[in-house]
Amino acid sequence: MAEYRIGIDLGGTKTEILALAPDGRALLRERRSTPQTYPAVIACLADMVRAAEQRLGGRGSVGIGIPGCISPASGLVKGANSTALIGHPLDRDLGAVLGRDIRVENDANCFALSEASDGAAAGCRVVFGVIIGTGCGGGVVVDGRVLTGRHSIAGEWGHNPLPWPAPEEVPGPRCWCGQYNCLETRISGSGLAADCDGPGARDASHLPARAAAGEAQAAAALARHADRLARGLAMVINLLDPDAIVLGGGLSNMDHLYTELPRLLPRHVFSDVCDTPVLRNRHGDSSGVRGAAWLWPAA
Repeated sequence: MAEYRIGIDLGGTKTEILALAPDGRALLRERRSTPQTYPAVIACLADMVRAAEQRLGGRGSVGIGIPGCISPASGLVKGANSTALIGHPLDRDLGAVLGRDIRVENDANCFALSEASDGAAAGCRVVFGVIIGTGCGGGVVVDGRVLTGRHSIAGEWGHNPLPWPAPEEVPGPRCWCGQYNCLETRISGSGLAADCDGPGARDASHLPARAAAGEAQAAAALARHADRLARGLAMVINLLDPDAIVLGGGLSNMDHLYTELPRLLPRHVFSDVCDTPVLRNRHGDSSGVRGAAWLWPAA
């Protein structure tokens, strides 16, 4: 086993590196701007790892979270909004430079792994992690390991249709993926903002304050959003029956979700009881980089 774990959160604008001790303590953290060309990305990542190891001494395992995934068919990055990565074997190229195996995983999966390892769902066997921000993502962790699936799309619940739609919810908005009424169009921050304030609205962060001030339009939009989110999560419970659901992303800061979702879930869950805990994340914006480090288990 390596002396410590190195995690990297490779974002579109910022790249963060974190080194974790075996007990999960943060030993080092640094952020840099993300380069915009693929060769520069590889050079930047290699330099960050080498600089971290020079400061800490020894050698660490390296895991990377990206806004996409490695295709199991081609071995190349696919579906990344950091388009410079698409079509490249990121793990192999960086591994060749650093002289070791590199593990690369979707950033939502890294979030779920972080919260399952030493976060809000620590000790739970099956965890579903949710990211609801500008978009919508998810990840599944079983027995401390990410469940990726045959096509590396396990947990991609945002591109399933809104379940149990009311007549007025059909056919629904067209998603960027080409389908209609995807959960992402309904429960993401941009989807909530558009539902309240019309097409083109993107920011939902101010809606709870508007509702608290007595604005009926904002309150109604938040109620519809909680109901739609509950329907989406009920579908996950019916399929996966996780021990815990952890919310992340910007909308996870909306306090009412942690009282409304447990109240709304049972009406759609196929069980005589539904007590699945819906938890606020513990590590916040650090979950992605922590999860990347946890891609290398203790044994």
